[in-house]
Amino acid sequence: MSRTTDRKKKRRRPARAGGRQARHALRAAGTEGNVVQPGLSGGVYQPLSERDMQRIYDTALDILENIGIADPIPEILRYALPGGCYQDDRGRLRFPRALVEDLVDMSAKSYVAFAPDPAFDCELSGERVYFSTSGESVSILDYESRSYRPTKLVDLYDAARLADALEHIHMFGQPFIAAEYSEEVFVHDMNIAYAELAGTRKHFALGIAEVDHIDPLIALFDAYLGKEGGFLERPFCTIGGCPIVSPLRFGADNAQVLVKLAELGMVGDIAVAPQAGATSPAALAGTLAQTFAETLSCLCVMNLVRPGAAINFGMWPFISDLRTGAFSGGSGEEALVMAASAQLCNHFGFITSMASGMTDAKVMDAQAGYEKAITSTALALTGTNLLAAYPGIVGSLLGQSFEGLVIDNDMFGNVQRLLRGIEVTDETLSYEVIEETVYGKGHYLGHPQTLALMQTEYLYPEVADRRTAGEWEVTGKEDVSELAHQKVKDILSSHYPDYISQAADRRIREHFPIRLDPTDMQPGNGRW
Repeated sequence: MSRTTDRKKKRRRPARAGGRQARHALRAAGTEGNVVQPGLSGGVYQPLSERDMQRIYDTALDILENIGIADPIPEILRYALPGGCYQDDRGRLRFPRALVEDLVDMSAKSYVAFAPDPAFDCELSGERVYFSTSGESVSILDYESRSYRPTKLVDLYDAARLADALEHIHMFGQPFIAAEYSEEVFVHDMNIAYAELAGTRKHFALGIAEVDHIDPLIALFDAYLGKEGGFLERPFCTIGGCPIVSPLRFGADNAQVLVKLAELGMVGDIAVAPQAGATSPAALAGTLAQTFAETLSCLCVMNLVRPGAAINFGMWPFISDLRTGAFSGGSGEEALVMAASAQLCNHFGFITSMASGMTDAKVMDAQAGYEKAITSTALALTGTNLLAAYPGIVGSLLGQSFEGLVIDNDMFGNVQRLLRGIEVTDETLSYEVIEETVYGKGHYLGHPQTLALMQTEYLYPEVADRRTAGEWEVTGKEDVSELAHQKVKDILSSHYPDYISQAADRRIREHFPIRLDPTDMQPGNGRW
């Protein structure tokens, strides 16, 4: 018996999960051949021990029971007091421990983030990871001048079109405001929704200024669908804000939004974002405990309003540079505390929403690269469901770079490649391939296995430069920002999607103050 035959016999064993079965599943889903797919599973990086997580959880419950949340609005009290909460002599809303545990148990543990195009639906559950834009910054970094300018409505439409064409951005969260309408809050919110709907077929999210804008937004989406009540049957947009003012106070406007979303049966998309050393303790464990308590209070409110409500558990502790008090989004501490938050939330079965990809750099330079990479990688490996990854964000959340959006898309692809991992099977161990090559050509170039795996095992970046130094010299010596800028121009000069039909557009513009000029939504307008 030959050694090869003997080895084959020894190696026969039940196929591992992730082998042929996984390939068959990909084939059935029509995604075989993609190196990475949306919703790959994380959970590998775990900075907290089981005991750590239990102590943070217990402390958070103690905070809710014994300290409570200040400034509860009447809309919250209407549900909280009959539901088992009480107000102390300072007016703070207390949440008894047993009640919190019951509400945690009944809260939704998954949901589908529907998209206008069902092909882009995302199931948020377990440790599935999806990347999204986010931010609501107030300025754009202009590539040519390297200066910041206020954001405009048309910029948001362009950002949506750009993200729509980028493979590794799975959802579109509002990346910045329309500064020219900042004083006209109703006009602003309706136009933000319209620009995102017009620019992308992916699930999108937005923040709103007032609770009274929710019903008009739903009416706008129904007008797009041509069916009253159609949006709530399949909501392709999440709405939210920041219901907590740290430390441990409700913020009236966004708290009203939280209650309204629960009443409608919509997902609550929240962000609770204290700054360690400023609005939460400098001790990272203390910041985790406070932020967990604050975010739990929002989950409790939603489930007091509607048992089984879904909430993006946006526990977003931020870091301060304690030398100055300034926010520091790209620090190692930020990566660590956000990853710990994600691990904690996953442990208790919440739908996790975390922030990453932040940078204190003012342009997309080496600092921006490493700061964005450490936070995005840490959170993905921890298994964050909705990774509000801030692609393109610069300047400590105040600015947005289109070139950065393209560069970060490359990075997200590579991060997902880490999540996918290495498939170890009889086939991939490649014993026969090695034996054949050693006794044959002596290299694997052109081997059938190599050719077969080129597009299914290896991910190729869109703008990262892998040319030789010689090729780089003779082709203009471009850096990654220059390559990304060309990619931006290529997409934005040609990708003008027609996602809103003419009939739907007429209905929307007839009933809502839409300010996005139709000429800016067509090729040949001279902007790109």
